[in-house]
Amino acid sequence: MEWTFEEFKTSLDGLHPAVKEKALEIAKSLVIEKNYTKGNAIKEGIMKAEEWFYDLGG
Repeated sequence: MEWTFEEFKTSLDGLHPAVKEKALEIAKSLVIEKNYTKGNAIKEGIMKAEEWFYDLGG
């Protein structure tokens, strides 16, 4: 199954490419492993990816 999260494209468009990629990775994991809805997973994924990126000094 392809996890594109296309319905959340506008939420992802303004993100740095590395943050966007990490957010999708986190969101996919949350949907599969923790049974999150796609909406909640993408919100959580973006938040965690931004924290990850800023911790790296981005």
